[in-house]
Amino acid sequence: MPGQSRFDLLEPLLERVSKPIQYVGGELNSQVKSWECGGEHTVRWALMYPDAYEVGLPNQGVMILYEVLNERPDALAERTYSVWPDLEALMREHGVPQLTVDGHRAVRDFDVFGLSFPTELNYTNMLTALDLAGIPLHAADRGEQDPIVLIGGHASFNPEPVADFVDAAVVGDGEEAVLAVTDIIRDWKAEGLEGTDGGRHELLLRLARTGGVYVPAFYTVDYDDAGFIADIAVRDDLAEAGVPATVSKHTVMDLDAWPYPKQPLVPLAESVHERMSVEIFRGCTRGCRFCQAGMITRPVRERSITGIGEMVEQGLSATGYEEVGLLSLSSADHSEIADITKGLADRYEGTQTGLSLPSTRVDAFNIDLANELTRNGRRSGLTFAPEGGSERIRRVINKMVSEDDLIRTVTAAYEAGWRQVKLYFMCGLPTETDEDVLQIADLAKRVIETGRQVSGRRDIRCTVSIGGFVPKPHTPFQWASQLSAPGTDERLRKLREAIRSDRRYGSAIGFRYHDGQPGIVEGLLSRGDRRVGRVIEAVWRDGGRFDGWSEHFSYERWMRCAESALAPTGVDVDWYTTRERFEDEILPWDHLDSGLDKAWLWDDWQDALDEREQDDCRWTPCFDCGVCPELDLDIEIGPTGKKLLPLTVLGSGREAMLER
Repeated sequence: MPGQSRFDLLEPLLERVSKPIQYVGGELNSQVKSWECGGEHTVRWALMYPDAYEVGLPNQGVMILYEVLNERPDALAERTYSVWPDLEALMREHGVPQLTVDGHRAVRDFDVFGLSFPTELNYTNMLTALDLAGIPLHAADRGEQDPIVLIGGHASFNPEPVADFVDAAVVGDGEEAVLAVTDIIRDWKAEGLEGTDGGRHELLLRLARTGGVYVPAFYTVDYDDAGFIADIAVRDDLAEAGVPATVSKHTVMDLDAWPYPKQPLVPLAESVHERMSVEIFRGCTRGCRFCQAGMITRPVRERSITGIGEMVEQGLSATGYEEVGLLSLSSADHSEIADITKGLADRYEGTQTGLSLPSTRVDAFNIDLANELTRNGRRSGLTFAPEGGSERIRRVINKMVSEDDLIRTVTAAYEAGWRQVKLYFMCGLPTETDEDVLQIADLAKRVIETGRQVSGRRDIRCTVSIGGFVPKPHTPFQWASQLSAPGTDERLRKLREAIRSDRRYGSAIGFRYHDGQPGIVEGLLSRGDRRVGRVIEAVWRDGGRFDGWSEHFSYERWMRCAESALAPTGVDVDWYTTRERFEDEILPWDHLDSGLDKAWLWDDWQDALDEREQDDCRWTPCFDCGVCPELDLDIEIGPTGKKLLPLTVLGSGREAMLER
């Protein structure tokens, strides 16, 4: 019977797998609504973060949509995550389908199977979930009784590599979008179209007509003899039916109107983030040319200081957490960050509640801010992201942080008692040379020497963490070539030798890096077109799972499957990764409108090659990236003139706060 719990099928298998608790559900603030909570037209969502429970449960995006949907009386939402290979094998052996963790209902029973993709390396996990659920892998093979497979998240800004597997994609913010989709499905059900011949097509047509839901099957892609995209267009029979040539992103403007999650989920098993988080603003206008998140989430929209305070108070009361993460792409850039941190530190002084800014720029950080964050006595290492080792390469990527800026910041930190700093860089950036990378070693040594001088101590540490650069859609670097895996590995080898060569500093500098191989696969998937779908399927059929985990990732498998799957197309992995694009080339995502003007992105790419920087438009006149006029939006920042209230100090301990 649809909607019934299948836990009786799952439970006998759990004693035979690792971490069985991640599959049982029942977390604090989770919900299991009646299958018929909204009557016969109830709209049911199965929401998936296609990774392990420990990574997926803390994800703010899924948590928000879960709560937004469950607040509706005519809708319900449950969660599902990727199962580890040990349970997958047992589920296949015993005929147990992909289940939700809330009601342990079969995913195939829901109206919508919604997946959020923060990274493309989760694509094979989607195919596992579809197959376990009994949902045909290919959208073209699905029948009237199959759920709509809908994706979102940053990777959905180029869904073409998974176009064969998904029915629809939502581009941009999800809060309002999922409610609009729910309205359409509810009305479609009320008209009696569910399960009827052609009903599924009619539903997808109604979604596509909104202009904010992309249905890949409604568009054709043609290629020329050289392998380039010749045209992306709406199918002739659907253009007259109102399917738009371009799909626009969704943007939530008033974050205070969406104070979610109000009741954050608390995991039963260990997770990657053990804290309660509040998104203090969305979007970024710093203009880092490599940063897709900063580009596609424009414009900046700040949550008010009072809205943040209310969310922190409610979230702590609902969860019992003792750490609050103030989230954004660059949290110290909030126009009222000093008042926010001081107000929260005042309010929770004397309790065990700690504050953290997971993302902080060198030039936005100051010791007053750091002291407010650590007033309760917690003091972990500080993390900064110069991204590039040399001043030149930082001009190329528009990371307007000088070496002197960094030294001034770490000097103040070491003087104030910090002993450890972590620095994050990228390798393989456009125009990068060996010398640009080797300057990372010089910078790290200078950080150590500075720390020793100002603190008078020898136990100063600096960790250098290196990630490979992957060009992303909707950024100025979407035309850039990607450094090959051997090229990345060779530069990292030289850097490691440079760090270790000086015994005065080598033991004080930690060195962490990712080799170049996963980056090439991510590059293939991030800038791929529909032809890459056959590679994903071949890798999955060959056993590919959890490709974002180093212990499961196989570069050999990806390259072998890509060579075979792409052979009939006349293109190869290098064509998608290490090849530089030309100005007039049709890119696979050109019909998905992020608001950014393609001509502006190209001009900014040329500025990068000329090492010219671009100002932050929050504080300077508009530089015509296109977002605000095209989407009829505007930057929303303070100061609001309000103070964080109430300011009653909760000094009698954590218990007093929880009793409120």
